[in-house]
Amino acid sequence: MVTPQEIAESALAGRGDRIAIVDETSTAHLRWAGNAVIGNGVVHSRTLTVIESVPGAGIGVVSREGALDRDAVRSAVAEARATASRAAPAPDAHPLPTAAERHWSRPPTGTSSAALAGVVGQLAEVFDRARARGESASGYAEHEVRTTYLASSSGLRLCHAQPGGVLDLTVHRADHTASGWAGADLADPAEADLLAGYTGIAARLDAPRHHVDLSPGRYEVILAPSCVADLMIHLHGAADLQEALAGGTVFSGPDGGTRLGERLAEAHLTLASDPAAPGLDCLPFTVVRAPGPGASCFDNGTPLRRTEWISDGTLANLVGTRHAARSTGLPCTPRIGNLVLSGRATDRTLDDLVAGTDHGLLVTSLWYLREVDPARLLLTGVTRDGVHVVKGGEVVGTAHDFRFDESPVELLARVVEIGRPEPTLPREWGDREYRTAMPALRVEDFTLSSAGTGV
Repeated sequence: MVTPQEIAESALAGRGDRIAIVDETSTAHLRWAGNAVIGNGVVHSRTLTVIESVPGAGIGVVSREGALDRDAVRSAVAEARATASRAAPAPDAHPLPTAAERHWSRPPTGTSSAALAGVVGQLAEVFDRARARGESASGYAEHEVRTTYLASSSGLRLCHAQPGGVLDLTVHRADHTASGWAGADLADPAEADLLAGYTGIAARLDAPRHHVDLSPGRYEVILAPSCVADLMIHLHGAADLQEALAGGTVFSGPDGGTRLGERLAEAHLTLASDPAAPGLDCLPFTVVRAPGPGASCFDNGTPLRRTEWISDGTLANLVGTRHAARSTGLPCTPRIGNLVLSGRATDRTLDDLVAGTDHGLLVTSLWYLREVDPARLLLTGVTRDGVHVVKGGEVVGTAHDFRFDESPVELLARVVEIGRPEPTLPREWGDREYRTAMPALRVEDFTLSSAGTGV
């Protein structure tokens, strides 16, 4: 079988400024519902992305999937060249990063159904416990490894194997009066702890079983790490330097500049990305398969390093390409595949924040987040699988799910307590965009705008 390195080299043959990216992806998955496994399998795929740059014209991007024989590779290169020739000049044109090599000869890393054997073993006990309690467990487990090969006409030969995955568990009471959710990143299946997730859900379902009717309003809310992750991913996604300079985003300044250097939170919060973060390691070089906000194809192969986006409550960096750096005089700060939010050193857990709350609500997951006002980064969405009423440091009941309206940027100014960062799974985003470590946060005046379905 043709190797991914051979495919990339074949795509680079001949003249032209060109980048070839070959992704080898191996995925094992397992699904269950009603306390029974309903499906499993393993999928392998291969994708070639060719990016062609024509001097005086633009760029062309073409992708192909499948066996990728020589004819398919030649066809992709020809189509990319033709597209580039017809395109308008690229405003972000920049010489490609210079020659570098990293693990180029490494074979693709795969996974198999054996990777989820530990999850299968734990599922049997979860099903037994759920049946005994009159509950129904459903969910999904996935382990994926993507091996990326990036080569360029400028001499780049880079390879990185990126593991990732999802462990997702929902438990419903038989009478459908309450439900709970737990999720975890499954980059290392050996660390899967489905029983711990179930135990946490069961503890909250065992809280006093009376329903509390709540009216829409502004509440003190404890956000579980998963909720914080979904909100911070939206914040970081909007943190594009060039869009901020163009005006109209939450990070645009009133004078046509940006809000860089502005204090966003009195709390000592730092949002950072680091490709070498322990347990959250990710691609150490930029991979851009298509141009977009904060992403330039000309930056492919740019080395990545730890970057603070918010430093001790102050906006420190926005996502910037090499082109943006050259035009503004600011550092080049590409996107990185993880996000860590932290405060001053603390060992306080989500349960500790609950125990320290006199009167408030515990929200464990969010769903269907959508942007409604980019100037504030105002989001609307719904809570899902449980809004828990807290009084005197204890969960005393449950409320219906709510629709909420909040800006993750404005929310930072209302943080009154910060837990310890822990690896978490953003429920809406899964691990598709970023690997995350987030703290639980206690926030004042969180806006619950109306009763929502939570589904």
